[in-house]
Amino acid sequence: MSESYDLIIKGGDVVTPNGTEKIDVGVKAGRIVALGNLEGATSREEYDATGQHVLPGAIDTQVHFREPGLEHKEDLACGTAAAALGGIVAIFEMPNTNPNTLGPVELADKLARCENRAWTDHAFFIGAAEENVDELGELEKLPGCAGIKIFMGSSTGSLLVEEEGLLVEVLKNGTRRCPVHAEDENRLRERFALVRDGAEPTMHPVWRDPEAAVLATTRICRLARQTGRRVHVLHVTSKDEMPILAANKDLVTVETTPQHLTLSAPGCYEELGTFAQMNPPIRDEEHRLGLWEGIRTGIVDVLGSDHAPHTLEEKQKPYPASPSGMPGVQTLMPLMLDHVNKGNLSLERLVDLTASGPARIYNIAGKGRIACGFDADFTIVDMNKEETISKDWLAYKCGWSPFEGVTVKGWPMATIIRGSVVMKDGELIGDPQGKPVRFTDTEPAKNS
Repeated sequence: MSESYDLIIKGGDVVTPNGTEKIDVGVKAGRIVALGNLEGATSREEYDATGQHVLPGAIDTQVHFREPGLEHKEDLACGTAAAALGGIVAIFEMPNTNPNTLGPVELADKLARCENRAWTDHAFFIGAAEENVDELGELEKLPGCAGIKIFMGSSTGSLLVEEEGLLVEVLKNGTRRCPVHAEDENRLRERFALVRDGAEPTMHPVWRDPEAAVLATTRICRLARQTGRRVHVLHVTSKDEMPILAANKDLVTVETTPQHLTLSAPGCYEELGTFAQMNPPIRDEEHRLGLWEGIRTGIVDVLGSDHAPHTLEEKQKPYPASPSGMPGVQTLMPLMLDHVNKGNLSLERLVDLTASGPARIYNIAGKGRIACGFDADFTIVDMNKEETISKDWLAYKCGWSPFEGVTVKGWPMATIIRGSVVMKDGELIGDPQGKPVRFTDTEPAKNS
C-alpha cells in the first residue's frame, strides 16, 4: 500500500543540508516526513516545483509593523501579507510601537492581534528600558518573545539605553541573545549641528558617520565580553565594523540588510532623496563592498529587511525632519535572488543568511532547514524569472518602495508555512493562519 501525505512537493531542486538535490518532499501534519523519490505515493495536495528551487522558508528577523499605535503606516495584517508575498514564512517584530513592547501585557496584546490576521508565523521582541531591567530575565522566556532588543542609538524615550551602567544591567539580566541597534548616541547628538538647520539628504551618512557605528559596536562587543552575554549587532553598515565583529564571533553575531548591499551613496540619495534615508545610513560604495566581503568571509550571519515604513507624506518632509526608515520585507528575497544570479553569493549562502542563520542564532525550534521532523516551511523560487518590482505587487500600507521599477532575476513563486500553501504565483491563498514561533531555549517545544 502506497504512503499517503497531506502535501507532496514534486520535481524541484531542493536545498537540503545534504546539498541541492532533485527530490520530492512529503509533508504530514505540518512537518516534513519524507525526502526522496515519492513516485506512487498519494497526497491530498501536490505542488509541481519543476524548474523551481525549493528553499527552507525564509525568516525575516527584523521588521517594524507599527501596530499598535502607528497603523496609518503599517499593521500586522498587511505587513505579514507583504512578507508572505515576498516568500517569507516568519517575522520577528520590533518593540518601538505605541505603546512600546516592555512587558507581558504589551506582548500578549500583539500576539492576540495576530490571531486570524497574521499570514506568517511571528515573534515579538521586548524592548530593554530602565523600568523593566530587573524583569528582563523572566520577560525573555515568555511564549512568543523573540528576545530583548537594545537600542544604543536612534530611539526615543525609555527604549534608548545609552548609559553604560544600564547597558551592563540589561546584559546581566537574561541569557538569550540580544539584538542591538549600535550607533553612538553622544556622537549623533554632537554631529546633529551639521544638518539641524536643513540639509540635502546626501548629508545623512555624513551626520551619522561610520565612527558613530564603530564606537557603539566596539562598546557592545566589550560589554558582551565583560558580562558573558551573547549579542547580535543589527543592520551593520560599515566595512570598519567587520574586523571588530570578526574578533568577537564567539559571542557576537551580525546582520546586514539587502538595501545596504544594493544601494550606495551618494547616488541613492541623489535619486531617491529622503526615501533612501534610514538608520544606520546607506553609505558609499567602499562600505557596500566591505559588507559583501563580510558575507564572503562568513562574518555576516543573517539578513534582515529592517522593514520600517512611513507614509509618502511623512517621507516628503524636508531633511532632517523626514523620518528614517523604508519598507523592505516583501523585496528581501527578490533583491537577494538577483544578487545570486549576478554571482555575488551562492544560493546555499543565501539559505544560510535567511533560514539556517536565523534559526541558529535565535535557537528557533523546528525551522531553518529542509529536514525530516522540521516544520514544512518552504520558499519556492524561480531563479530564471525576471520581474519588475511594481506598486501593484506591493502589499505595503505605506504604498511605496525604494525599489519600485527595479527589474530583478529570481522571484518567489510560493510560500508554504507548516504545510499550507499561503502564497502561489503572486496571490495569497486561503485565510491567515500564522502562529507564534517557538524557541528551544525558552519553554519546552510543543506540537504545533
